[in-house]
Amino acid sequence: MNLNDPTDAARLALACLDLTSLNDGDDDSAIDALCAKAVGAPGRGAVAAVCVWPRFVARARAALPLSIRVAAVANFPAGDLDLGLALGDAQAVLAAGGDEVDLVLPWRALRGGRHSDAAGLVRAVRDACVGKTLKLIIESGELDVAEIDRACAIGLDAGVDMLKTSTGKTAHGASPEAARRMLAAIAAHPRAAQVGFKASGGVRSVADALGYARLLRQALGQAALGPARLRFGASGLLADIEARLGLGAAAPHLPDARY
Repeated sequence: MNLNDPTDAARLALACLDLTSLNDGDDDSAIDALCAKAVGAPGRGAVAAVCVWPRFVARARAALPLSIRVAAVANFPAGDLDLGLALGDAQAVLAAGGDEVDLVLPWRALRGGRHSDAAGLVRAVRDACVGKTLKLIIESGELDVAEIDRACAIGLDAGVDMLKTSTGKTAHGASPEAARRMLAAIAAHPRAAQVGFKASGGVRSVADALGYARLLRQALGQAALGPARLRFGASGLLADIEARLGLGAAAPHLPDARY
């Protein structure tokens, strides 16, 4: 995988894409359209996963090949300290055939000093999702540096499989600065080789995705460049990927990302 090659960069972004629809107005037709986009035309290649509300998991799972995973959110988007809601969401996702749960950390509780309560919720959901992928959304744009570090430690110590930058529902989504801290936390942890990273919130172009891929490679090594340990949560990124693969409108020159 040559990250300096625009086609390779687009292929990596596609392979690591969690194609997402988490709109308030989502309905069955919106999920059908999302799944059709996820599969794509023959020869294009498939995305890693689709990410939907828990109530759409069964529909998405029925529409997709098993090679495309189905993810859904829990405790989303508010991230309140509500164990019943978080566990109920996670259990509904798994009961409907979901493969992955994207859990929002109770970040306001964390910010208010209730570290053990936030950690307890994450551990409980981890215990409920044994054998399934659990991504922890830490809402990094709403936390200061020390709080980001604390959130990462909570997730890593609880056994989550990925740290995710944000819900995409607040004013501040993914940022290179937060990504560096999150990746450094992963690299320094005893479970480093088993943990991945997901950039979400404002990842709209292959150039955006490429910047985060380079940061991940610097922190975790070349072997981490793949969907097992790198994801991009986005709804609009696919259009730029297809353009750069010659499957859509002509794409402009891929700029150098400053990461």
